[in-house]
Amino acid sequence: MSTRKGNLAAWWRERSELGVGVLLFVLGALVLTDALTLDADLAGRGPVGPATVPLVVGCGLLVVAVLLSVDVLRGGRGEAEAGEDVDLTEPADWRTVLLLAGVFLAFAVLIGPVGFPVAGALLFWGAAYALGSRHFHRDPLIAAALSLLTYVVFDKLLGVPLPGGPLMGVI
Repeated sequence: MSTRKGNLAAWWRERSELGVGVLLFVLGALVLTDALTLDADLAGRGPVGPATVPLVVGCGLLVVAVLLSVDVLRGGRGEAEAGEDVDLTEPADWRTVLLLAGVFLAFAVLIGPVGFPVAGALLFWGAAYALGSRHFHRDPLIAAALSLLTYVVFDKLLGVPLPGGPLMGVI
């Protein structure tokens, strides 16, 4: 029985790209399901409605998932890039992963109360810190500038409203 489990584990290890195919297939099915449940009036939207792009993207995801899975089952394998510098024998850097997860969680919690400019600045600075930057004078300034620039571009130029928080009247 253990050799059968070992063979099955080895088979999956050699075809681990099938996981990506399954993920793409599930994602495509979700996108198609959401696109088909959109309720839009044909007279009010014209011939191209809000479901057009999600339908194309969902179908594309399904096609890519099937093609990738067929290729993997036929023996195809993804090749590492020539410049790949990841050492697969080293363990994962869980400190960095957890720091980044904490930064994203803090951003999600703070964006409502303090607004995008402040939460975005903390997100950019926290991500830079988690990824190894230790320029404590420069990084917060760059993070604040990036956050304000992003806020202005989306909120003022593109018309995508972002929460301004307490800075709403200032910016």
